[in-house]
Amino acid sequence: MRRPAPPRPAPGRTVPLLSVLAATALLLTACGTEHGGAGGTGAGAAGAPARTQIDDPGKDGVRVTSLTVPSPSPSPTRSYSVSADSLPGDSGIVAAYEVTNKDTETLTYTIVITFTSADGGAMGNQTVTVRAVGPGRTVRGTVRAGVLPPGTPRVTGAKVLEVTKVPSGEAPAAPGTCPASGIRVSADRGDAAMGLRVVGLHLDNCGTRDYSVDGYPVLELLDDDLQHVDGIKILDGGGITFGDADDEPAGPVTLKPGESALATLTWRNTTDFGTAVNVPHVRVRAKAGAPPVIVTPNLDLGTTGKLGVTAWRPAKD
Repeated sequence: MRRPAPPRPAPGRTVPLLSVLAATALLLTACGTEHGGAGGTGAGAAGAPARTQIDDPGKDGVRVTSLTVPSPSPSPTRSYSVSADSLPGDSGIVAAYEVTNKDTETLTYTIVITFTSADGGAMGNQTVTVRAVGPGRTVRGTVRAGVLPPGTPRVTGAKVLEVTKVPSGEAPAAPGTCPASGIRVSADRGDAAMGLRVVGLHLDNCGTRDYSVDGYPVLELLDDDLQHVDGIKILDGGGITFGDADDEPAGPVTLKPGESALATLTWRNTTDFGTAVNVPHVRVRAKAGAPPVIVTPNLDLGTTGKLGVTAWRPAKD
């Protein structure tokens, strides 16, 4: 005797499940992520990056050789949700450069590269330091444009804007490193107001022993070719402004490991009769006999013929 087959489910019972699946698919389609480049700069690009050779004559042996720009994204589609990858981020734009040392000594280069739009306008600058390039050597590297503001026109080119080079043995120490002397000397970006220029010289004891100074840093003014500049009077104690730190007396300062001191360069960009003098570099010694460091504060001294310098004093936190 045959057993009866088990009953099959009624066809109508599968409809709700299919409806749910279809509705879910529609919701997922409607809630897709919107992708769009910020001003066509390449942020959130969908296609493969495009690499373009650059015909940059360069400066002082430094030139841009190519530019890589992400392909533009397709037009954004309607979206009901925004994810993190649609927020402004790195543009993905990269410039390749090469540095050729045509001098007879090892040099450290500080290079400013500007990224440009189709009409030649500057969309952003980036600074890169290339250390210890030997005579006759060519060193290659890349620099990223980074984050560009929303609405920035599409970047189509890059070029070398500025080059500073100094002997590697006198270049400021790389960030996070400590010279063999245990003393790090550097200059800040300074401040300018009402014709008065101020640049801070920083002396950091990054070594393991106490370090003492007494008085003023020893300065030598240098031109673009790192030759001595005559005709400028260096005024110990300042002498450019009145009633501020310029009047603090010189005295001994001992820095324990991890402590810092500060001196200040001051000058006025006044131009009267005569030829204005610009001094790009200053060779700084923390004290007589200390290792020299060349900083580049770009002193636009006008026709004043004067540069004030204060004594070392403990840096305030």
